[in-house]
Amino acid sequence: MPEARALAPALYIVATPIGAARDITLGAIDVLASADILAAEDTRTLRRLMEIHGIARAGRPVLAYHDHNGPAQRPKILAYLEEGRSVAYASDAGTPLVADPGFQLVQAAIEAGHPVHTAPGPSAVLAALTVSGLPTDRFFFAGFPPPSPGARARFLQEIASVPATIVLFEAPKRLSDFINSAVQELGGDRRAAVCRELTKRYETVMRGTLLEIADQVGTMPLKGEAVVVIDRAQKAASEADRDAALLAALQSQTVKDAARDVAEALGLPRREVYQAALQLAKRS
Repeated sequence: MPEARALAPALYIVATPIGAARDITLGAIDVLASADILAAEDTRTLRRLMEIHGIARAGRPVLAYHDHNGPAQRPKILAYLEEGRSVAYASDAGTPLVADPGFQLVQAAIEAGHPVHTAPGPSAVLAALTVSGLPTDRFFFAGFPPPSPGARARFLQEIASVPATIVLFEAPKRLSDFINSAVQELGGDRRAAVCRELTKRYETVMRGTLLEIADQVGTMPLKGEAVVVIDRAQKAASEADRDAALLAALQSQTVKDAARDVAEALGLPRREVYQAALQLAKRS
């Protein structure tokens, strides 16, 4: 059983395993064993993790802190800090504040003048980026895409030209729709990876173009949040190149078919090419 040691009064942000319980750090174990107050996005998950690693609760308060009760719980946690207590906050899995309600808690603690420390560790974002096979020198975390088709399309259009590898989370039931939307908005030839159940028994990583992944993803079991990694946009063809290719294609194809073929050939978003094709067709 870990030995509890006195912690200086502060808010401690604790990263927890995304799958394999053994991935927790020694520093995280020390903080969870020693903090005066424990807070978690899911208290059941935290209690189970503590049991696995022999961390005694020892009568300490365990507070739930999540999206729905944040406004009510923050004053309680700040009051503990004001009393000179140490508070450890753990997310459901991974690093807190990454697609997690902990941001407002940290912000409130800082504004109130309390120290904030971290026990760094597992992160689904970095784990997926590591195994994706895509460039890691620069990446952009985009969070969760909107669920509705229109908002999702606008979301993809906004990040289409980001000069970095894109990492995002998606719910299992929306994964297929998202990948199909990405094919439409980003181009089917763009490289990507879909990572599920990382560090768990049924870890799965699919790599390929978005079009290749779209053909596979429908056969995946709907279990567990997915991390999607998408390669950065390549240097786009110029408008002159695009329009020249469209004019040639429109000699023998419909606007829809010409836009599709040119978008795939030049690696451009199909919607953008379709709009350009419509304008060229009106002029001719």
